[in-house]
Amino acid sequence: MADLTGKRVLTIVTSYGVEQDELVVPLEHLRAAGAEVVVASNEPGEVRTLVGDKDPGRSVPVDVTYDQADPAGADLLLVPGGTINADTLRLQDAAVGIVKDFAGSGRPVAAICHGLWAVVEAGVAAGATLTSYPSLATDVRNAGGTWVDRPVVRDDGAGYPLVTSRNPGDLDDFLGQVDAVLSS
Repeated sequence: MADLTGKRVLTIVTSYGVEQDELVVPLEHLRAAGAEVVVASNEPGEVRTLVGDKDPGRSVPVDVTYDQADPAGADLLLVPGGTINADTLRLQDAAVGIVKDFAGSGRPVAAICHGLWAVVEAGVAAGATLTSYPSLATDVRNAGGTWVDRPVVRDDGAGYPLVTSRNPGDLDDFLGQVDAVLSS
């Protein structure tokens, strides 16, 4: 495991519908490696996760709301999926603005599964080769990106480091690339 002491990760989610493992596994992994991880949501309280987009999962405390978040102080933006979460997230102007801020400043963004919708909505997928849940392939192409079916893709084609993966089954590969980006 990489030593990520001193690294800060901002995670953006909504208060309901995040795929449990796409939030909980990265949080636990990054924190165990020494990173400070801040969970930002559309409302204070807790994030109610789901398993398989339908069964109740664990709740995760919200650290800040989007407007309280400090994107400039973070080294990486993590965008978990879950269909309900991701569809709601891309409608949150403040969350989309955070994605634009990271991409515009050249800082890394890591999106899992449907979380990539926020990258597409922010207009920062053009030129990148990336992966996601297969149903987003057309969205990626329409946004000017190249979609591929791989467990994880790390690409700088959009002008910033972008790490993407398809689903919770790819988390080991995904987290390996997140560690590498944060360690470089």
